[in-house]
Amino acid sequence: MLTVIGEALVDEVVQAGKAPVPHVGGSPMNVAVGLARLGHPVQFLGRIGKDAYGDMVAGHLKTNDVLVPLAPDELPTSVARAVLDTDGAASYEFALDWTLPSLATSSESTSGGPAESASQFMLNGTTLLHTGSIATMLAPGEAHVLAAVVSAHPHATIAYDPNCRPSIIGDVDHARQQAEKFVRLADVIKASDEDLEWLYPGVDPKESARKWLAMGGAEGPAVVVVTQGSGGPWAVCAAGEAECQVPSVEVVDTVGAGDSFMAALLSTLVDRELDGAQRRRELRAISTAVLGELIEYAARAAAITVSRAGANPPSRAELRK
Repeated sequence: MLTVIGEALVDEVVQAGKAPVPHVGGSPMNVAVGLARLGHPVQFLGRIGKDAYGDMVAGHLKTNDVLVPLAPDELPTSVARAVLDTDGAASYEFALDWTLPSLATSSESTSGGPAESASQFMLNGTTLLHTGSIATMLAPGEAHVLAAVVSAHPHATIAYDPNCRPSIIGDVDHARQQAEKFVRLADVIKASDEDLEWLYPGVDPKESARKWLAMGGAEGPAVVVVTQGSGGPWAVCAAGEAECQVPSVEVVDTVGAGDSFMAALLSTLVDRELDGAQRRRELRAISTAVLGELIEYAARAAAITVSRAGANPPSRAELRK
């Protein structure tokens, strides 16, 4: 079982002269759907409300065979308004609440031992945990997510995407501190060049990625990938660096492109049996040739997503074409 923790919301996509069109979204939730469409059993731990948008999110997850162990709560489902410019690029406005009290509650032990947290119980069987974006930077839920990552780290590969939202997390110092907490625990990281430029102003994003690779020493990240839009992804591992071009497609919009990239990157790692804490040494020893293959596969997934409206990641069959 793979696990994704983070926000689920509804994107209201707005184009000049057109009525808003709602799409189910949220970066971590998009990654969960992307993994499921690529054939992996996956559970999503996040929050939605008992309202029409919550029903829309729940239906979307169910349709895509994503397991949802947490029940809806009484708060409104979060909304992100994605305003598209003439080139299809999206800027965001948010109305959201990020609480995950269900992850912090304790479950009774079935063996007579000490009670474990709900997150420990739900993460026992996972071999890979992905999180990121708002979920890792917005209080109070950020603390619950970090605790879940710490709980899963001894047995699961940890993946992280900061996917920064300056319109929500305006304090860059806090965002940087939070990001680095997760970087030190992560095995696989994906960040956009814009993320890194915001977190570390005036520093080359590739240099920031190299510094992230060194965080945590021997127990730190194995792979750090920097996406650069049409410039193609670049990645670094202990063996060196790799990059590739992105396929040429007609762009409809960029909503969810980075999430599709992340899902495909993690999918191909799982396909190569590099998930699970017992594979950390093997993951850190990957070659630059393999690293190039990983990001090329992920870039193809992102290209399919930008060729159609909304956060709509490809299936495994589409990536085989």
